[in-house]
Amino acid sequence: MTDHHIGMIVPSSNLTMETELPRMMRQRESLVPEDRFVFHSSRMRMRHVTPEELRAMNAQTGRAALELADARPDVVVTACLVAIMAQGPGFHCTAEDEITGVLRAEGSRAPVASSAGALLDGIKALGARRVAIVTPYMKPLTRLVADYIEDAGVEVVDALSLEVADNLAVARLDPADLREHWRRLDLSRADALVLSACVQMPSLPSIQAVEEASGLPVLSAATATAYRILVELGLPAVVPGAGSLLSGRIEAGGRRGEDLGLPRGTTGRP
Repeated sequence: MTDHHIGMIVPSSNLTMETELPRMMRQRESLVPEDRFVFHSSRMRMRHVTPEELRAMNAQTGRAALELADARPDVVVTACLVAIMAQGPGFHCTAEDEITGVLRAEGSRAPVASSAGALLDGIKALGARRVAIVTPYMKPLTRLVADYIEDAGVEVVDALSLEVADNLAVARLDPADLREHWRRLDLSRADALVLSACVQMPSLPSIQAVEEASGLPVLSAATATAYRILVELGLPAVVPGAGSLLSGRIEAGGRRGEDLGLPRGTTGRP
């Protein structure tokens, strides 16, 4: 067995990323028990999802990365999508480079990912050119997220804002409600659905159900981050019950699920 150590930089008020990512990796262990995952977090202060608090949180990135460097993780991910996307197109590259610089200065060779960059990677891996998104944000922040995705070459055909500003309240949203929220979107031109464009809004229990109901590939900031972590580790991107992106059928850097001897169709549902 191999223990893979994952370092996460999360907002201080985030409750969901440290829930959904480990849950996905535990689900993966049911298929691939030889790979185990250990999580280590460093927190940056943020309570309300406002432009001012997001900028103040980003200023803490170096300190958080330095703390994680001491743990010598195998991969580091910074997990606040809107904090990065609100700074303007392409900022995930700047954030990832900053963290990489801190790690390298401390002798850590861990690859670095961000939930913002991971979402773009996940959409690309699915071959989607047009997406619809659900966010918990106020409408101006949702517009920034949509603009960021569109700057990367993906059209956002529709967006739903749930308009919850308090970050703890976002974590308390019932993921089962997403099984109805998505029906408020116009998906007639969409190639894929981003059920939660936010690492704080829980969505994992609804990903597979909405994918089956909508007939579209469904992903979230969290499932895309899991995908990117597995790719960076050189592992098959397989998590049962987490949608097409983690079905094992998408090949991008790691081996596919079939390369582990897992039959097609076994990875879609637990």
